[in-house]
Amino acid sequence: MKITESGSGRNILVLHGGGGPATMTLLAAHLAERAHVITPTYPGWDGTPRPESLHTVAGLAVEVVRYLDDNDVKDVVVIGSSIGGWVAAEVALRDKAHRVTGLVIINGTGVNVPGQPITDVTGFTPQQLAKVAYHDPSKFGAGAPPPTPERLAMIRANSATLAVFSGSGDTYSCDPTLLERVKGIHVPTLVLWGESDHVVSKEYGRAYAAAIPNARFATVAEAGHLPWLEQPAATFRVLDPFVAAAATPAKL
Repeated sequence: MKITESGSGRNILVLHGGGGPATMTLLAAHLAERAHVITPTYPGWDGTPRPESLHTVAGLAVEVVRYLDDNDVKDVVVIGSSIGGWVAAEVALRDKAHRVTGLVIINGTGVNVPGQPITDVTGFTPQQLAKVAYHDPSKFGAGAPPPTPERLAMIRANSATLAVFSGSGDTYSCDPTLLERVKGIHVPTLVLWGESDHVVSKEYGRAYAAAIPNARFATVAEAGHLPWLEQPAATFRVLDPFVAAAATPAKL
């Protein structure tokens, strides 16, 4: 698992979604102004090798927890977006050493909410994805300049890797047991949602938050699946105070 680090101070682990670590650049840069930000690239994304034995989100979570344990990372706030939110929830559940002090799930997948299906984006072009992922797709994909051939190749490769971990059918991008299991998360949790997301609805997010003990649910207006890209100021107004309250100074 490739690791990128930036900033200094409290530890924040930023877990990307299916689009890869590039989608988290703005968020990580903002957080790094006041914290030590750790951004993994999961095996299989951005051209990194993936063992055939690694093909589940639970497996990704095990890799992340192993990294935290091996590097003795303490007092870490875990922030996950999209499938990274699913990874983040699994990390919090597997954190036997109590290294995680806070959890943020941003438009996350992973749970199965009756009546709120997850849009299967397998095989979507960037333009098709933009139409379901953004409040204003004209600025992000649907009307934006086309990606370079190299970037398009990376997008397609990342999409293929995402398909491996997302699965298909009734269990597409979810684990039917997770909605019950997240009751075992007992760290401060924020579930943050772009209101215009058509990949996972606001109602899905509300149910996700309701299943986690004492989790706070908040929304960002005029934003979709990646709210910090469309509405950074509004997103950070909610995120920053939560991170400050959830994180404790790193132990020496």
